[in-house]
Amino acid sequence: MKLQMTIALAVAALGLGVAPTALATGPNYTPEYTPTPPPPSPHGKAYGVYCRGQSKKHVQGEKGTAFSRCVKAMAQAAKHEHMAPGRACKAESKEHVKGQQGTSFSRCVKGVAQLRKDLQQEAQA
Repeated sequence: MKLQMTIALAVAALGLGVAPTALATGPNYTPEYTPTPPPPSPHGKAYGVYCRGQSKKHVQGEKGTAFSRCVKAMAQAAKHEHMAPGRACKAESKEHVKGQQGTSFSRCVKGVAQLRKDLQQEAQA
């Protein structure tokens, strides 16, 4: 009698384990809802990325900081595609500061070139 009870319990346990998998592998179930689209990309541009090396300290007698002038130059260069990088960065200083690589003007021109390259790659994609 114990043998019959053990067999019955084993069959019941197997039945419980097999039933959900049989139901799951039955007809393909597709949800009746449509997933929500991803949120829209944020507005604005991140021109500050191209001006990372610029100082954010205000110098007495100058308009804005080197960083803010660089960001303005980037925005102007992005708005006017055919403007020369040197013309967009004309407000930047051409004096070399000891300990920094290049001048503020040359770093700005390099940033404009990188901005244009990124915009061109984005347009192709």
